[in-house]
Amino acid sequence: MILAIIDCGTNTFNLLIVKINGLQYTKVFNTRVAVKLGEGTINQGYIASLPFNRGIAALAQFKTHLINYNVQKTLAYATSAIRDAKNGEEFVTTAKHNFNIDINIIDGNREAELIYLGNKEASKLNSSTALIMDIGGGSTEFILANGQQIFWKQSFLLGAARLLDMFTISNPITQPEINTLNLYLTQQLQPLFKAITLFPTTQLIGSSGAFDSIIEMIHGELNGEELVKEKICYTINILDYNTVAQLVIKSTLSQRKNIKGLIPMRFDMIVISTLLINFILKSFSINSLLVSTYSLKEGALVEFINNK
Repeated sequence: MILAIIDCGTNTFNLLIVKINGLQYTKVFNTRVAVKLGEGTINQGYIASLPFNRGIAALAQFKTHLINYNVQKTLAYATSAIRDAKNGEEFVTTAKHNFNIDINIIDGNREAELIYLGNKEASKLNSSTALIMDIGGGSTEFILANGQQIFWKQSFLLGAARLLDMFTISNPITQPEINTLNLYLTQQLQPLFKAITLFPTTQLIGSSGAFDSIIEMIHGELNGEELVKEKICYTINILDYNTVAQLVIKSTLSQRKNIKGLIPMRFDMIVISTLLINFILKSFSINSLLVSTYSLKEGALVEFINNK
């Protein structure tokens, strides 16, 4: 069976096509398209016409791949930008009309469940509790879990695009601006602070996205391990992370364009993403950092196979 999974995220639309044989699967094709659905209006609750059209154009590309690879079934999910937008249903209706793609708008809890399944598959969680973090454009999900179960999960309106739209960011960002952001994060993440007192951990698992860029920057700037398709989980040296994090935070936009390993689609949001990661590492005295290249779409794949 040829299965396709589409993740309609706030910043990026992702497509994964796999061949399923029993309980096993083989990746056939995957791609991503930067859409920035929240551009300019993410905190106003609608998708503006230009990003709306970028999203539809991305699905047009995906439809071509679905046809070329003879996909038999497609699972499509929409997250923060579409679920929070007044015209989110219009986007879903347009996708159905134009491409016969049924997009399922999922809430934050469902999103966190799928992220957990993807990260569990990649990082081989054991009996120890870990904090899984997935930074999106519109929301950021946190999951406290081990290899057997989820203890706690919550989606917060703390995506990189949303925060970038909310806060004034200088070029480069200033310490007072960082302090203001950290104060806001402290206020918004009180449920996480309480949850970690109940389910303590010192391990953070970063889920794909901006965390992939951390691997790529450590490789490019510090000659660290390369991000390759064959590997799905990486152990990150905290000192190496801190080095590239400081490089990002102290950089201007033009300087970020010269950071080795940093892809163009992350030039504008990597500062906010890095500050989010820094906040979590420091707030909870994290001493172990893993990066899983799997996230929502792989979690949906695992769930589909398990429920066959």
